[in-house]
Amino acid sequence: MPHLVILYTPNLDKPEAQGGIDMGRLCRVLCDAMLAVRDEADKQVFPTGGTRVLAYPAAHSAIADGGAAGIAGGVGGDYAFVYMNVRMAKGRSALTHQRVGEALQACVKTHFAAQLAARPIGITVQVDEGHEVFDGKTSSLHPLFNRG
Repeated sequence: MPHLVILYTPNLDKPEAQGGIDMGRLCRVLCDAMLAVRDEADKQVFPTGGTRVLAYPAAHSAIADGGAAGIAGGVGGDYAFVYMNVRMAKGRSALTHQRVGEALQACVKTHFAAQLAARPIGITVQVDEGHEVFDGKTSSLHPLFNRG
């Protein structure tokens, strides 16, 4: 934990020149932003080996009015949507939650600037704190970062 899961409309999988997004690059940028967040004691908030960003195109989607308002407004009806949810373990402060959300939101504004200017697109960034009822982990990744 933490895991950032991105769900997006498949029309964003086109080449960037055709209005798409480089999702692989976005995942890397968001992961790096998460790793850079510091808490009130100036400690890294998320463990390097446990930070993951995963992106999935939605198999099916319907957005707003299907494009009618965009077409009428002259911006096109090819609506897009991106939902980003980061889930972290309990115990971090409200300030840390805010810092995480702001860091991700800043990445979104930069990465999607051209999209936001050129087409109707909605982007949600949500930060959740988990209440785990079971939390089993198996990893050979963490030891790479716990050497001291």
